Amino acid sequence: MVGLRSVCFGVAGAALVVLAGCGSKPITRAPVEDRSNQAPQQTVSTDPRTQAVKQPPGFENAGKPGYYTVKPGDTLIRIGLESGQSHKDIARWNALDNPNKIEVGQVLRIVQPLAVVEAAGTKPVVASTATVTPLPPAAASAPAKPASATAAASAPAPAKAASAAASAPAVAAVTPASATDDAVAWIWPGNGAVLAGFDEVKNKGLDIGGNAGDPVLAAGEGKVVYAGAGLRGYGNLIILKHNNTYLTAYAHNQTLLVKEDQTVKKGQKIAEMGSSDADRVKLHFEVRRQGKPVDPVKYLPAR
Repeated sequence: MVGLRSVCFGVAGAALVVLAGCGSKPITRAPVEDRSNQAPQQTVSTDPRTQAVKQPPGFENAGKPGYYTVKPGDTLIRIGLESGQSHKDIARWNALDNPNKIEVGQVLRIVQPLAVVEAAGTKPVVASTATVTPLPPAAASAPAKPASATAAASAPAPAKAASAAASAPAVAAVTPASATDDAVAWIWPGNGAVLAGFDEVKNKGLDIGGNAGDPVLAAGEGKVVYAGAGLRGYGNLIILKHNNTYLTAYAHNQTLLVKEDQTVKKGQKIAEMGSSDADRVKLHFEVRRQGKPVDPVKYLPAR
């Protein structure tokens, strides 16, 4: 028994010696990196919902006066008709490289930049164009009258001034449209009967009957701002700009006799009546005041 215990203790002692030898070796640890002063790493999200949305051109002007946001189906020609402007002017004001390429949500300037400045109350300084007429010799040699005497002679007597003010007609509270608008002396663009009257929703002008080839006349003097077939529903179309207030449109023609940028006179034959993009021969005629369609009968002379 004593021998067996000695052997056991000897084996255990040897094991302890081996373990003690292993424990005496130094332990190597991974180095610790100090990141307290480093910026946190940016996590790039691949979720399309969190990606930056590309804004359409001119989005910063959306809703501002003088600007228009492009809707589905819009063309520059239609925007010009709806805003009372030439499509070429709109393209120039917005520096469009390709006027035929506009996108939904794009915001376009539809008012001439100078007009925007004037609407804000700041008008450009215009040099005076008044001419100075030299006085005749007799007037030049006559002695000048004192300013007080001249003012007294030119001022009306108080009683007379009051009497004149009392007899003057009262100014109407509402000024007639002809006084505030750029008035136009209109004529009928066709001699046929009216087939359909004005309706703000269904018919934005007048439909005038006739035969193929009948003359279509300019309702007033103006400039051709569009001549072509690029506006759906109008066929061969001519748009005249008469001034800063009024446009007129002449649709469904079979032949166009004028070109863009051409100036026409009132009563000039600008097209021949037809049925392009229509169910029958007719002239569709519109009057637009600042782009808004109005009833042409209220502007045309009575027949």
